[in-house]
Amino acid sequence: MTLPREENSTPCEHREPTTEAPPSGSLPRIEVVSADTTPTPEELAAQHSAEAPNALDAISATTPDAGLVEQNVPEHNLHFGPEITLPEDPASVARVVAELEAAHSDAALVTEHEAAMATIAAADDEVGTVSWRVMLPALLIAVALIAPAILVPDAMKDVVNAISLGLIHSLGWYYSLIVVGFVIYVIVIATSRYGDITLGADDDEPAYSRASWFAMLFAAGMGIGLVFFGVSEPLSHYVSPPPGTSAGTQAQLAQNAMDTTFLHWGLSAWAIYTVVGLSVAYMSHRKGRSVSIRWVLEPLLGDRVRGWVGDLIDIAAVLGTLFGVAASLGFGAVQFTAGMEYLGVLTSTPVVLLLVVIGVTSLAALSVASGLDKGIKILSNSNLILGIILLLAVLLLGQPLFVLREFVQSLGQYIQQFIPLSFRTMPFLGEEGQAWLSSWTVYYWGWWMSWSPFVGIFIARISRGRTIREFIVGVLAVPTLVTFLWFSVMGGTALWQQMNGVDLTANEGWSTTALFTMLEQLPGGPVLSGLFILLLVVFFVTSADSASFVLGMLSSGGSSQPPLGVRLVWAAMEGTIAATLLWVGASTGHATDGLTALQVLAVMTALPFSVVMVLSCVSMFKAFHEEQRLRDAAERQLVRERVNAMIDHAVATPRRPREWMPSVPLYTAPRRRK
Repeated sequence: MTLPREENSTPCEHREPTTEAPPSGSLPRIEVVSADTTPTPEELAAQHSAEAPNALDAISATTPDAGLVEQNVPEHNLHFGPEITLPEDPASVARVVAELEAAHSDAALVTEHEAAMATIAAADDEVGTVSWRVMLPALLIAVALIAPAILVPDAMKDVVNAISLGLIHSLGWYYSLIVVGFVIYVIVIATSRYGDITLGADDDEPAYSRASWFAMLFAAGMGIGLVFFGVSEPLSHYVSPPPGTSAGTQAQLAQNAMDTTFLHWGLSAWAIYTVVGLSVAYMSHRKGRSVSIRWVLEPLLGDRVRGWVGDLIDIAAVLGTLFGVAASLGFGAVQFTAGMEYLGVLTSTPVVLLLVVIGVTSLAALSVASGLDKGIKILSNSNLILGIILLLAVLLLGQPLFVLREFVQSLGQYIQQFIPLSFRTMPFLGEEGQAWLSSWTVYYWGWWMSWSPFVGIFIARISRGRTIREFIVGVLAVPTLVTFLWFSVMGGTALWQQMNGVDLTANEGWSTTALFTMLEQLPGGPVLSGLFILLLVVFFVTSADSASFVLGMLSSGGSSQPPLGVRLVWAAMEGTIAATLLWVGASTGHATDGLTALQVLAVMTALPFSVVMVLSCVSMFKAFHEEQRLRDAAERQLVRERVNAMIDHAVATPRRPREWMPSVPLYTAPRRRK
């Protein structure tokens, strides 16, 4: 590669420097003369060896910005630019010049980029090592929480009830306050200057197209919870309205039920996921840290996250994810057996519940052990397609006009009622109000926080190259609207049937069978019920598999390839926790008693992680502010350098008559005067 020359310049050769002083107020002048060839690096080195004092002219003559080369330099210590020093040895001079040419060549840049990508790929393919300081304490704490349920189930039930009446009641105001704070935080960040920051290098392109990214966010918004609560929650709020709800018509009760359901599954839930996902994405894609929760507090705590403080953060994330996923698996198992019993395939008993959990957990462990990631991706995509098909089937075979009208109205009601419902803590309703909050709103906030490491890491991994504003808007808007549509179709259809003579709540334990009772009223009900059971099973397997992967990452230092044994251990723990508590609940009363225990444990384990989330907001705000400060300083420096270059150019170049504009524009050339 030949160093570039200015336009209309000619090849040059060495000439003795002039001793004539430059005119006052102008830049030093360097004279060049014409020649037939441009000196090569070897010729420059030879000239430096023969006549070192004159090497500056030779180098300056081949430099496009010759007038800006530093002039006042020692005789044998030549400076080529601000950071390059040419040595005294001629061979070294030739080597430095050759390296400069190679460093600026396109081929060198491509080779360097390929080498960097190869290094990253090699790191991704490398199997991580177990972080026993995280995994062992997390396992011991989980076993300590579950063991009493096996050894003394009755006493454990009393303890769970006491915790629910005491600790969970006391956390209601705190959870409600920080969840509203999370919503405000993400909206402020998205609308501020920080929203322009890229999650990755400034020139990184998104890893997925916008359509694919939206599809994956849609998949993140679907799960066992939507299938279980899609019908049962709106019906629950309709049949048993929240305390303090004024008695009204059936239409008013139905609308209040949808308002409360939208609150629990709307922006608040996805703001929790956004806080964790944004923090992980920024620290991993922008700062190059591993995918571990501890690094989100590095801007606030510094190197302390590398020690025991970071271990505690990861342990809290592991426990929250473990019990949150176990609760979801428990819901899935109960509804699966209820559906099979409703179809007359089997009878729901404690042993059947246990076998279902063991069977599905075994499928998840087999999926983990097989390493068939491509097959799991195909299965997940197929499950997503099946969910969309079932959504459309219920909409079109049921009451499509009613559902669409109810969707639009409920969306408007949600926007109108968001603030009062979000701050609803029922202080004047006594124990009744506190019991309802701990069973619904407070439980949901704790459940979302326990799930946030899992979902947050997923959405962070697929969002490289997005801006912070695009990330927040996409994660808040797309899954929220999809979730609202799901509840409007499933819950709206169920409410229409309930209000028009079909009692979906007549059976004992109706919360697990209401979905299948509703489907029975539609054409092709048995087929739809079978497809929903299939949807549950695949959600069960893929959720357990994915959660095992995330737990493996958290307990192996954020490695993108956690050891197989670690993933299998966590898959077994998820199934064991779900099966144990369901068995205890079904043996001492009803399976939902076990689900209550899972709910309480999820809310308890979310408490320490909620502190991590609050600190992560402060930490990320500090990191964003520092990056913006450095960016502003760099822009001011660039402006100063450009202005100085314009002044130097204007001083060194005689101005033509009637020419007022500089020939070197600052950003864009201004319009000429008329």
